[in-house]
Amino acid sequence: MEVARGAAAQRGCEVIGLDFNDDDNIFEITLGKTGGEVDLDDCEFVHRAVLAAFDRNIEDYALTVGSAGISAEEADELLKTIKDN
Repeated sequence: MEVARGAAAQRGCEVIGLDFNDDDNIFEITLGKTGGEVDLDDCEFVHRAVLAAFDRNIEDYALTVGSAGISAEEADELLKTIKDN
């Protein structure tokens, strides 16, 4: 997906994994960063770029963006914790 790759490159990252579960309409993007760590801002930037590129009223899917060092579930939990505080 060019949108995800382009957004990742803007943050100094690369897309190292793209998975789509067609049964559940779940799209997962995994980021990596050479010489550094992928942080929450990197994941959020790519997430927002992908959301902006698709019409959720037409494309029915769930999107998660994470790093090779943190699972999608761990990222979701971290975001919930930050939101609650």
